[in-house]
Amino acid sequence: MTKPIVNKILTGKVKRMGSPDAEDRMDRPWESGIFKNVADGKRWVGPEGFTDDEVADKKSHGGPEKALFAYPSKHYAYWREDQQIEDMGTGAFGENLAMAHVDESTVCIGDRYRFGDSIIQVSQPRRPCWKPARRFRVMDLALRIQNSGRTGWYYRVLQEGYAKAGMEMELMERPYPEWTIAACNEVMYVKKRDLQLAEQLASCELLAPNWKRTLNKRLQGKQSSDEKRVYGPNKTET
Repeated sequence: MTKPIVNKILTGKVKRMGSPDAEDRMDRPWESGIFKNVADGKRWVGPEGFTDDEVADKKSHGGPEKALFAYPSKHYAYWREDQQIEDMGTGAFGENLAMAHVDESTVCIGDRYRFGDSIIQVSQPRRPCWKPARRFRVMDLALRIQNSGRTGWYYRVLQEGYAKAGMEMELMERPYPEWTIAACNEVMYVKKRDLQLAEQLASCELLAPNWKRTLNKRLQGKQSSDEKRVYGPNKTET
């Protein structure tokens, strides 16, 4: 089996953009850590990711369960074709780890990897928000990402340490081979009425708590809207 490789490490500070007087909602003030730059050399992987990386919305991004956002670089060929946007390439969606030889069909919840001196574990798929849409001025981009299954995923950090780009990741443990990122996305977005599957995924011990909460609400008959997450302030409220 070909081992996953981290082609690039990307980090960035929060940027503030937009004008309060703008008529177009896409041009109004917003802030985000989505704009990442390639980070050379060894980087310290701490409990909330790389020490020189920032997130703007700490309620929705970052934290121990979303310490590192990984995205397969090969997906960008699809997005450039789909959106006809030439500069949609590595780092466009704000990932920290640009991945090769791996994707949503080959990564599972709870996968534990050695990455340099650190040990990291897959915690959840990424649920895309409105900020990539704002960056590329494509209103429904979050929905397109979600529906395509090309979402990427997050790692939590089990052991801190140094790591650098170009390193292979060594799979140490795979406790839930049935719960690939692709399978999780299908339960969350496609098979919404299959409560048995929702219950099975919610009982996965190593799934991030926020995913468990969403699934448990579904089991209680409470369906929450994705409107705020996928459109945010980009869309006029109705």
